[in-house]
This record gives sequence, C-alpha cells and structure tokens, in this order.
Amino acid sequence: MKDYLLIFRNKLDFANASPEQLQNSLTKWQKWLGELGKEKRLSGGQRLIPGGRVLTNAKKEAIDGPYSEGKEVIGGFQMVKAQNLEDAVDVARGCPIFEFGGSVEIRESMTS
Repeated sequence: MKDYLLIFRNKLDFANASPEQLQNSLTKWQKWLGELGKEKRLSGGQRLIPGGRVLTNAKKEAIDGPYSEGKEVIGGFQMVKAQNLEDAVDVARGCPIFEFGGSVEIRESMTS
C-alpha cells in the first residue's frame, strides 16, 4: 500500500452554518473516517483552524493568510493508504465534503 494525501477544500461556511448543517456534516465525516479506520487505511490527518501566516518571496515575508474569503479554503488533510492513485481516488469519492460543495485534491507521498 502507498500513502496518499487528501487535501480538503471547504465551501461550507462553518461560522454561519446552522447547528443542523454542522451536525449533519460532522456525522457524515465521522462515519466516513470510521469506515476508513476499520479498513486500516488512515495514517494521520487533521482539520485546520482558519487563518495563519503565509511566507512569500525571497525575503520570506510573513503575511496574514490564507484568506477565508478565498473561493476554496483548505480545511484539513488526511493521509490514507491505497494500492494506487485510482484506489485513492475511489477512497476520496466517499468523502462527505462533496455534499457541501467542497473538493478533494489527491497526491501520492514520495515516501510510499
């Protein structure tokens, strides 16, 4: 098995979502991740707190960011085990983020 990074980009505005929307999202994430855990496909990941700093240019200047007003904000990441890229894509297809207008980027780890 190889390691793949799933990068989650959110479109659900958690700050303005209703309690029902948040609970619905949480329940679906728990179910999906629980199933991957039972299959022993998980190998680390976290939800990310909005905001932070971005280093840019040769001077390595720190600016506020990433900006939450961006079209798609990285909301978290998950490392998963998969046989190959297509298998990782199939794993990502089960992600509940699509129900909320988000996307998943899938990248193979070089250390796989």
